[in-house]
Amino acid sequence: MTTTAYCDRCPARARVRAELPAGELHFCNHHIREHRDRLAAAGATLVILAGRPAPILSRAAARVA
Repeated sequence: MTTTAYCDRCPARARVRAELPAGELHFCNHHIREHRDRLAAAGATLVILAGRPAPILSRAAARVA
């Protein structure tokens, strides 16, 4: 079964999952660029969703799921 994740801020498809101690959030390219610094400061691990390139590697540590 394949599921499609959508951004938690808008109806776009999610490109990144932010894993936080309290849970996880999904973001599109636009919103991950907007929030990546605050997520990194909060200790989030940013995971690029498979098959969905996201331009976030330049600023935050990330791994590919």
